[in-house]
Amino acid sequence: MHDFAIANARIFDGEIFQDGKAVLIGGGKITGLCARDDIPANTRTIDGGGQILAPGFIDIQVNGGGGVLLNDQTSVAGIRAMMAAHRQYGTTAMLPTLITDHREKMEQAIAAVTDAITQQVPGIVGIHLEGPYLNPARKGVHDANIIRPMEDDAIELLSRLPNGRILVTMAPEKAAKGTIAKLTERGVLVCAGHTAGTYDDIQAALGEGLRGFTHLFNAMSPLAHREPGVAGAAIADDQSWCGLIVDGYHVHPAVVKIAVRAKARGKIMLVTDAMPTVGATDKSFVLGGEKIIASEGRCALPDGTLAGSDLDMMSAVKNTVAMAGVDLGEALRMASLYPAEFLRLDHQMGRIAPGYNADLVLFDAAYTVMRTWINGVE
Repeated sequence: MHDFAIANARIFDGEIFQDGKAVLIGGGKITGLCARDDIPANTRTIDGGGQILAPGFIDIQVNGGGGVLLNDQTSVAGIRAMMAAHRQYGTTAMLPTLITDHREKMEQAIAAVTDAITQQVPGIVGIHLEGPYLNPARKGVHDANIIRPMEDDAIELLSRLPNGRILVTMAPEKAAKGTIAKLTERGVLVCAGHTAGTYDDIQAALGEGLRGFTHLFNAMSPLAHREPGVAGAAIADDQSWCGLIVDGYHVHPAVVKIAVRAKARGKIMLVTDAMPTVGATDKSFVLGGEKIIASEGRCALPDGTLAGSDLDMMSAVKNTVAMAGVDLGEALRMASLYPAEFLRLDHQMGRIAPGYNADLVLFDAAYTVMRTWINGVE
């Protein structure tokens, strides 16, 4: 049964662009693609206006949006507001992200995301715990007073989300041997980040099931020609995924270009690392008692230290094309299919194909989002 069709759009199906086709949607899923003339009679048809229709974007690192910082509002209402802010920019699935915090706050955040998924808040597919098990030497804006070694029951806490994906960013060199393997066995997705580890530390972590790297190049030991560091290990490994913040501030466009060329295709995901300023009129917020201001798309402390981003996913796609010369199809895959694969959700997200969730974004040539659908609901 088809509820409606979207026609007169240039369809990017996750692999190729298709013209002259319509997308049929029913029961929250994509039921098929057909020639425009073959849309079943009496099917409500939405005019795509000649714009691009693509799989909705999947952002695995969202600290805030719509004036909300997850650390400050660990509630379903807070999560709902964050999602609504990012949806304006084409994001149809996200992991609300908790920055390093106390144990009680971690428990609250996991409980809130559990409730949000139970209540079917559109687009919430899990949680990202960025910290607190990091290396203070690469802390960024994370609070050094709260960064700590793993507690005895940390593995139990980190695998406590019953109904979604849990992503944990940690410094592998700070964890006991076998920790990443134990987390991976429980289905936790582990990324290295805020780490001063060596190439060898990362090889050991990859051997235990390390799945990826949080914001490649930022808050990690850099690539040098005799010590590849975390960045070098990340780029050289063909099995793991790397998140990349393409805002023109976190990573120089030339380095984005190098990373895309060097890393195995399909393994770089666009992330925003967004702060509350995205989708908000107020371009400042407080983090750990310090005021952070977003100016010209850059979030920073008064001393210039980057503090997350003022980036949205549509802008990330645009920047990847404009700054790094990546073709639009690949940039769209970096925003949808590849994160879906990382999350093991690529059987239902990241493509416009029969049986997939009707999670869609319609945008114009200027990269302005016109409409979005999550599970077929606009």
